[in-house]
Amino acid sequence: MTLLSQHCKSLISNNLSSGLNMCMSGSTTSCEECLLIHPNCAWCSQQDFGRGWMSRCDFFTNLLKRGCENRFIEFPSSRTSILESRPLSSKGSGWTQYDVVQIMPQKISLSLRPGGQTWFGLQVRQVEDYPVDLYYLMDLSLSMKDDLDTIRNLGTKLALEMGKLTSNFRLGFGSFVDKNMSPFSYTADKYQENPCNGYKLFPNCVPTFGFRHILSLTDKVDRFNEEVQKQMVSRNRDAPEGGFDAILQAAVCKEEIGWRKEAYHLLVFATDDVPHLALDGRLGGLVQPHDGRCHLNDKNEYSASTQMDYPSLALLGEKLAENNIFLIFAVTKRLYVIYKDFTALIPGTTVEILDQDSKNVIQLIITAYNNIRSKVELSVWDHPEDLSLSFTATCQDGQPLPGLRKCADLKIGDTVSFNVSVEARSCPPRGTDQSFTIKPVGFKDRLEVSVDYQCDCGCSQTAKSNSSICSSMGTYTCGTCQCEPGYLGARCECQEGDSGSMYLSACREAEGKQICSGRGECSCNQCLCYESEFGKIYGSFCECDDFSCARHKGILCSGHGECHCGECKCHAGYVGDNCNCSTETSTCVSDDGRMCSGRGSCVCGRCQCSEPGAFGDTCEKCPTCPDACGTKRECIECRLFNSGRLADNQTCQRLCKDEIITVEMLKTEDPNAVLCLYKTDDDCVMKFMYSEHASGLSVLTALKEPECSRGPDALMVLLAVVGSILLVGVVLLAVWKLVITIHDHREFARFQSARSRARYEMPQFIVSTLQLLNHRRIYWRIKTTKKTKKQQKLHKL
Repeated sequence: MTLLSQHCKSLISNNLSSGLNMCMSGSTTSCEECLLIHPNCAWCSQQDFGRGWMSRCDFFTNLLKRGCENRFIEFPSSRTSILESRPLSSKGSGWTQYDVVQIMPQKISLSLRPGGQTWFGLQVRQVEDYPVDLYYLMDLSLSMKDDLDTIRNLGTKLALEMGKLTSNFRLGFGSFVDKNMSPFSYTADKYQENPCNGYKLFPNCVPTFGFRHILSLTDKVDRFNEEVQKQMVSRNRDAPEGGFDAILQAAVCKEEIGWRKEAYHLLVFATDDVPHLALDGRLGGLVQPHDGRCHLNDKNEYSASTQMDYPSLALLGEKLAENNIFLIFAVTKRLYVIYKDFTALIPGTTVEILDQDSKNVIQLIITAYNNIRSKVELSVWDHPEDLSLSFTATCQDGQPLPGLRKCADLKIGDTVSFNVSVEARSCPPRGTDQSFTIKPVGFKDRLEVSVDYQCDCGCSQTAKSNSSICSSMGTYTCGTCQCEPGYLGARCECQEGDSGSMYLSACREAEGKQICSGRGECSCNQCLCYESEFGKIYGSFCECDDFSCARHKGILCSGHGECHCGECKCHAGYVGDNCNCSTETSTCVSDDGRMCSGRGSCVCGRCQCSEPGAFGDTCEKCPTCPDACGTKRECIECRLFNSGRLADNQTCQRLCKDEIITVEMLKTEDPNAVLCLYKTDDDCVMKFMYSEHASGLSVLTALKEPECSRGPDALMVLLAVVGSILLVGVVLLAVWKLVITIHDHREFARFQSARSRARYEMPQFIVSTLQLLNHRRIYWRIKTTKKTKKQQKLHKL
């Protein structure tokens, strides 16, 4: 007999303490019915057990206490068995490349009891130097002409860069335009050979085509360059392109493309416009849905382009996952939001912004590749409907994350683990083999899980028909009688229709209660419950049903649980009175890997932001939060200046999707914008503003360059000091001169005033002296003049 697990014991203890015994609440008449009520219920098959009013269906411990021997108790439990578990590989190249293991274990078997849970663990590792196949699928409509010119020598450059990441790299090439039919393309006769006929800007181009496979995957990158050199653009009529036709063909035509089983499959989809989707083909009269198969003719062109509709997103996702292909959308900036929405619907896809002329395509591919290799996400294939799976991820920080099935920000070579809880909700038809597969998105490695259901009791194998214990009117099995039609009672001793007062007391739950709760008839000591159009009525006294439980939006137990006697029994992954609360937390994880961006908690699969001012699906938007400027600073550093923490680990493009506008001068007119500034390593100050538009888009407005204050110039300082001294000196001299002048004017005026007042005559001896001096001056002047004239005459001679 299987012993109780600690988990089951805990559940039983809780149920007993609460007074709830769901095992005895139902009118179970067989061992199999008992096991279906609850995984904690057990059945006693001992013959002399249950005399009087004692239910054979009860908790395991209760049955032991009431005298049922252990060997007669049927109590199967869920368990896990590992069938194959080869160790994880550490490298993907060399002689072991065809036997690389990236998931462990590889095969397990589950034995499940309905309603019971079991779990198993698995580990995933991104091994180093794993082979890479890259198929470049390019839009060759007329608007991509400059892009075609840019990638003429893409093969050599890309192989050089990818060679730093893997020693085994292969490259292929294909192109697409659109369906060559109206209204998608020009169909007039003059456009058949040259759709650009009459187009002045570019008068010559090749006929329109849907998808053309040009170069199979090869390690000879020169071939890629040669084929690209030969290509010419074409032209279609409407704006959307037929790229999804091309993606599907590139995914399913494995032999033609050359996808290797032991390699990462990267499909780069380069375009500058939106794609046509399923049902668009009906505009051209195409009513046949896409069949998801390969349709390449002997010219390696898509032959069913004008016969079938465009593929749906669901079909694309299925075929990409089936062939382990990572799809990389390389699109222009205006299309980023549209293709970002596609990535949420197609697992294993990423989107990167492509420059108008594709000049950044190599860096884009490297970034996308690093982004792909930095995360692990599990997918489930062939999931049986009656199984509930619940995941818990343990990533690099070692913290378990319930409800999460992916890890991000990993380095190549890191190992992550997942715990998977499995619950069987019901029993499938007998003889049905159930299995499912768990595989990381884009990996060839997988975990195969086979499921065996424990829906039968061992005691049923010794059943005896027409047993004397059953008055020869029934089959004795597992301690009870299964009576023939028309007979009732514990030993089939009564016939239908027998009634009496002696039987009625056994059909009341308590004195004063209605017979069979008013929902059944009392016959031979037992209640026969009425049928109801709403569901099943059951119980020893018809006190239970499967339709009186709580509802959510009109759906019983929200569709995520089963109703048992008025209470919802939730499936794995859901909790709550009406099972409307999901325990899945993957929807609450922000791009940086934190739960609700660290600003709230995940409740029922949705973030409840606790930080004032925080909003968004993962509380990622919060201009007024204390850490808002710090978070956006890292994006400014890596996007504008290729510096900071995010620039080193290649996560800038993934984490920083906000629009960044550079300006010469910041304007603080928006009252909802937050001004942020920080000091750079070279002591400059960088300023930017963070705001949220009504559309929900975050916008960062930043200065083109940080503001830097230059140190003082020594020569300028010296000249300024000398100039200041000279200026002060000149000013002081001018003031001194002004004061002296004013003083002299005053003295002279005083002198003139005094002389005008003087009344006296000059003495005679002064007059005689002055006259003598005057005569002597005249005499010397005459003598000097004569001497000069005489010298001039001598000079002439």
